[in-house]
Amino acid sequence: MIKIDMNSPEFQERMEKTVKFTDKVCESRGWVYNPEAEVNEGVQMGLARNKMMYNKLFCPCFMVEEVEGKPQSVDSRICPCKPAIEKEIPEIGSCHCGIFCTPEFAESKRVEMGMQEVAHTHSRGLTKKECEVLVDKSELDSDELIALLEAKELGMVHFTLVDVREHMEWQMGHIKGADKLVPTSSFFQTWDEVKLTKDENIILYCHVGSRSAHVARILTDMGYSKIGNLSHGIVSYSGEKEK
Repeated sequence: MIKIDMNSPEFQERMEKTVKFTDKVCESRGWVYNPEAEVNEGVQMGLARNKMMYNKLFCPCFMVEEVEGKPQSVDSRICPCKPAIEKEIPEIGSCHCGIFCTPEFAESKRVEMGMQEVAHTHSRGLTKKECEVLVDKSELDSDELIALLEAKELGMVHFTLVDVREHMEWQMGHIKGADKLVPTSSFFQTWDEVKLTKDENIILYCHVGSRSAHVARILTDMGYSKIGNLSHGIVSYSGEKEK
């Protein structure tokens, strides 16, 4: 096992050169760094390590193997690697390692990071942009749904919250703010009655998340494009309920 002392002058010097290298890559290609500084630092440290070990800037997220006595990375991943340049960044917005992003991807990531902090700490209300990002998630937790319901009351976001449990369960207690009850036992008949369009945001929930996840798959197959699910159901929900 090769061990490199990250506090050594040699590594620190290599790290400084690596940061200058990634700076230049961003500048020359019109990319930006990931808003998560820890991601960038981790990749830069991995690149510096690989340069010291193999004398090549192999992408740190991929295995390096010895082929005919020479180190070689899977898919010839040498930073900035060909798959990132030709496919990952144009199509996804970020390279596999996550350090290089398009400006649009980075901005979306910043919004998501701020949204997550708000939803889970309730440090402030969601912005309209954060609402738009959050309501489009396919899986939501309790804090996220609470934040969205608060924003909905303020008119900042629009969605329909659908309970897919049975009527008896609804009577025993349901999430305050739930708009519709569509029992899974009579799903297709009842769904036609609620008359929801295929392009509106719909969030589903049940007892523990299983039935609603199944309904989400059915609706997606039916052409509904904006379906969210409360991942662990009403048992995980810490917000207000009513009978």
